[in-house]
Amino acid sequence: MTTATAAPGAARMPDTARLSSSRTARAVVTGIGVMAPNGLGTEAWWAAVLHGESGIRPVTRFDATGYPVQLAGEVPGFVAEDHVPGRLLPQTDRVTQLSLAAAKAALEDAGADVDQLPEYGAGVVTASSAGGFEFGQRELQALWSKGGQHVSAYQSFAWFYAVNTGQISIQHNMRGASGVIVSEQAGGLDATAQARRQIRRGTPLVITGGVDSGLCPWGWAAHLADGSMSTVADPARAYVPFDAAASGHLVGEGGALLVLEDADSARERGARPYGELAGHAATFDGPGTSRLADAARLALADAGVRPGDVDVVFADGAGERAADRAEAEAIADVFGPYALPVTAPKSMTGRLLAGGSSLDLAAALLALRDQTVPPTTGTAAPADDCPIDLVTGTPRRGVRLRTALVLARGRGGFNAAAVVRAAD
Repeated sequence: MTTATAAPGAARMPDTARLSSSRTARAVVTGIGVMAPNGLGTEAWWAAVLHGESGIRPVTRFDATGYPVQLAGEVPGFVAEDHVPGRLLPQTDRVTQLSLAAAKAALEDAGADVDQLPEYGAGVVTASSAGGFEFGQRELQALWSKGGQHVSAYQSFAWFYAVNTGQISIQHNMRGASGVIVSEQAGGLDATAQARRQIRRGTPLVITGGVDSGLCPWGWAAHLADGSMSTVADPARAYVPFDAAASGHLVGEGGALLVLEDADSARERGARPYGELAGHAATFDGPGTSRLADAARLALADAGVRPGDVDVVFADGAGERAADRAEAEAIADVFGPYALPVTAPKSMTGRLLAGGSSLDLAAALLALRDQTVPPTTGTAAPADDCPIDLVTGTPRRGVRLRTALVLARGRGGFNAAAVVRAAD
């Protein structure tokens, strides 16, 4: 159900003469890099989440006054020159610049020195939905208005959905097994699952997750096409997952990239993991049939845990009445009605396409670290037909959190579920 391709400049297979493999190797997260609408950097973003600070505001990246939706989650204060080498600026889209910054931050957080690994000991597996949309729009405008000779040669790859993986691998000399996953909102989880497979095949370290950005007129037209975006003008009430007044979602840009490592390798170098990526599953909806509950059960089975072992669910939170009801029913089907805390902190960022579920994965890991469930903002209480214990308003503290389930759904029927477990 997902698409994986090798990244430019990245090797397809690890050097098996220098790397060992294990089908049961544990994959742990040792670094997190966040670029989000409500915070640049992991700790700044997490502090904003726990304070309920939203990054949803009127669009400023282009003139949206003529469109029915004028709100989005824009990453504020990001100056590409502060994060990206000057030679790369003219050949990269904003999404790649955000990805390079997130990857660098994740590696620094992990304290990992890629140069100390075997030649093919580090890979990159990212998720992407839009590729370099803004770059593509700019070059198409040049083509239409000035002619083909004015189109940048960099257009040949800057638009491509695999470009983030490629540029990260080149920037950090990460030549191990790499790829890209395309499954919209589910992509961030699916990418981490593919990274875990590479860990088990012998790659010691993989940068993984997703970052997306398509806040330009061309991208906006695509977002608006299916009519599922909220037209409510109040930023605090436009995107309210599981609320009886939910009228659609808002989109945003950004996401999270994670450093995933073999647990033994991480321990040997003295790293302190945030937690373990213990399980994953992906399903695809049938005609009129949601298979989100199946994804959740399969992920739990992959992790070797029972429903009663899960302490919190990070929901997909579509913000549409029928989709919210279906997700709430799926959660209740797996765990029982009102059985455990459920949250959707993406209410503060909007849906970030491939970046959304990896940001939720980061939130789940930090929730386990701090023993705190972040809130769903905007939503006063779940609708009567959503039988879940939704955390709203303020964080829920004083709870025991060891295992979290993260859910994601992508347009077209993609479902993904991931289980993360607290570090030992």
